[in-house]
Amino acid sequence: MVDLAYVIAGSEATGGAGLQVDLKTFQQLGVYGVGTATCIVSFDPKDNWGHRFFPVPAEVIADQIEAATSAHDMDVVKIGMLGTPATIDVVADGLGKSSWRHVVLDPVLICKGQEPGAALDTDNALRRQILPHATVITPNLFEAQTLSGMASIESVEDLTEAARRIHDLGPKYVVAKGGVELPGDEAVDVLFDGEHITLLTAPKVGNERVSGAGCTLAAAITAELAKGTEVAEAVKAAKDFVTNGIKGRVSAHTPFDTVWQGA
Repeated sequence: MVDLAYVIAGSEATGGAGLQVDLKTFQQLGVYGVGTATCIVSFDPKDNWGHRFFPVPAEVIADQIEAATSAHDMDVVKIGMLGTPATIDVVADGLGKSSWRHVVLDPVLICKGQEPGAALDTDNALRRQILPHATVITPNLFEAQTLSGMASIESVEDLTEAARRIHDLGPKYVVAKGGVELPGDEAVDVLFDGEHITLLTAPKVGNERVSGAGCTLAAAITAELAKGTEVAEAVKAAKDFVTNGIKGRVSAHTPFDTVWQGA
């Protein structure tokens, strides 16, 4: 029997992030992927590759969720970029209509195409309506700082404290990602299960962020969970998968490289 994984996320037109990355990751890890698009992000090459953001209408998202969950028996889902409170409402409603063994939340808090007030409303709705569903949440440094309410995160110790605070919000497991942004030669992520802290380390591959790394990590965790892997082992396997993808990164005319899931 083929393992299935579902993703609800945004589409990113260059192929380096979002739904495109999620489905590539699922396929590479031997899982049949099903996807629902929540928004369309098109980087603008005429404006320093800034975000152009278009939300998919809520009723169209609801139709996609209905079709996907009616067509397939799926119990593992990744939630990526949602983008608006209306989208969060309809996704939360969709999650509540099915029984999920695992929900992996990549908490994309801010899109550069949004006004600050709208972004704050979206952040608050995400915390209130989606975060409590999560088995695993995978915040990057900015997201960990925002969700934890900490003034700054400048060390592994700070990142560990952030993971503890985020765990108090409801998810069973927190994977707080230090990546290249913490000092030192190692890319350090913190896994907290409510009792134990596990540090996941790998040598940094350069010192610049690579597009799609966060999407790939959360999608790889989702794929492993769909195959029946335990959470801690799924996170470790995903870390290795992303590290290899960063080493094999793809260059383009954009100012950033992207992860290559096929590496």
